[in-house]
Amino acid sequence: MIGRRITYRKADGIRIPGTWRHAFIRNGGTFFLTDLVIYADGLIDCWGLVTIDEFEQKLRSGWVATDLPEGGKASAHDLAVWSFSEPRTRFTPELLLAEVRDTIDKLNGRPDSTGRCLAAVEVFLADRTEENRAAAHAAYLAIPATRRRYALGDMDRKDRPLRVLVAGPGGLPENWSGEPVSQEAYDEAVDYFEERARLIADRSSRVLADGPATPHAPAVHLYHSYPRERVDDPGKVALRSDYPASIDIGGITYSSVAHAYWALSVDDPTTQAAIAAADTSYAARKLAADANQREGWEHARSAVMIMLLRAKYAQHADLAEILLATDDATLVYDDADSPFWGDNAGRGRNWAGRLLELVRSELHAQRAGIV
Repeated sequence: MIGRRITYRKADGIRIPGTWRHAFIRNGGTFFLTDLVIYADGLIDCWGLVTIDEFEQKLRSGWVATDLPEGGKASAHDLAVWSFSEPRTRFTPELLLAEVRDTIDKLNGRPDSTGRCLAAVEVFLADRTEENRAAAHAAYLAIPATRRRYALGDMDRKDRPLRVLVAGPGGLPENWSGEPVSQEAYDEAVDYFEERARLIADRSSRVLADGPATPHAPAVHLYHSYPRERVDDPGKVALRSDYPASIDIGGITYSSVAHAYWALSVDDPTTQAAIAAADTSYAARKLAADANQREGWEHARSAVMIMLLRAKYAQHADLAEILLATDDATLVYDDADSPFWGDNAGRGRNWAGRLLELVRSELHAQRAGIV
């Protein structure tokens, strides 16, 4: 649950909202009670920022622990140490992952699994076919079991009207200790939802903004890599500046954005030519590091990079499709040598990722005929 547990981190001066919950992290055979911090852009801090897919791997591997063994050693850092005795936990990796996904949805103002269930119920009430009831029932079961009880936000009724409605007359809801649902109980559930709908309709309508303030797609991590040649299906590695996709800038062909960037960063024509001809982006960077940098380069480098990225995706339609396929995800770019261009586990400014997001927005606008 989010509740009042609101925090944030900053990425290049931008506040990314988040929330936290307690969790155990197993490290070196000890279970550490710690805070699991979940951010709206889909990154999760479990002793290091990871994407939702990486978080699932952490769960499967037991790094984020849901299985607490008898006699296991536990620690609350400098507060206390103890051993588990008859430990009981309500979570499995699947349940915790589902709750984290719900939390990301809620941080972004999107319907979570409960919201999607209630939307399916509305569809059923508008058109009461068995097919629509089955869809609402499936949506109810998609809510993490730890959260179904309060799906309606009704402390008195809990989720009983919802369970009765999706089961239908003669149905037997999950974990139901009584008789099958009677027609009378079903009619009461229908009345409950119709009254609920009337109350919601009476609320003041909210004026919509021009769009979400945060991405709805999960964050995409562009890890540091050393691609040496183009491949038919490069995936997201093609979004790296050092990916070998040649670009023409002012009549000069460079092997990659990185080659062009480093060549333009120096003021000696001979060194520029050597950088352009370098076998790898690593060699290009090294040549630039040993040469005299252009005066005022630190103030111009962002403008140069956006120009080069625009050229790359204008000249390579297949790579533009890969960039567009990231939707509106935060692009987390690693650059071990530059805290300016790389996110570097939250310690850098991530300008390479930010400029890629800008180029992506421009491509979306062009495709939509807006510009």
